[in-house]
Amino acid sequence: RLGCEATTDQLEAPSRWRAAPGGRIACRRGRAGRLGHFFCWRAPPRPGAYAILPIRGRLLLTAQMAEEPDVQLPGGGVDPGEQPLAALHREVLEETGWRIAAPRKLGVFRRFVFMPEYDLWAEKICHIYVARPTRQIAEPIEPDHETLFLTPDVARMILGNDGDRYFVARYIASSFP
Repeated sequence: RLGCEATTDQLEAPSRWRAAPGGRIACRRGRAGRLGHFFCWRAPPRPGAYAILPIRGRLLLTAQMAEEPDVQLPGGGVDPGEQPLAALHREVLEETGWRIAAPRKLGVFRRFVFMPEYDLWAEKICHIYVARPTRQIAEPIEPDHETLFLTPDVARMILGNDGDRYFVARYIASSFP
């Protein structure tokens, strides 16, 4: 925690949680009569590996079924001491039940996001790959995840974040000229 405090007029707009401008700062509105004040701290970086998984003219995706379903590229966080490719294989298996082969890195983007499972804001560093799904060996073991097979154009429209949509659009442009 940085220990900084800002009133709502020093931020763009009041909200319960917000990633403040200027980098890796997250703010939470104060409680217990502190309405209108924000407490700020550095958002921890959280590296992750995610994959575009083309199969038979469709993309294998995952939907996290919470209050509002969120369609995502399969993947997730890189655990301490874990390599990104190992995390990619593990996360895809956990979220979809599929094994993958031949991952190829396409790029990286970052985004600030609230992670309710950890009760914190984080700066996600998202490493994006394209890989070939080889075989489904199980059902998803990640709670509240469902596997989807969508056409690339539909996937591009309903993915839950700009970075995933950007890389899927780039993949479509390079794979289907």
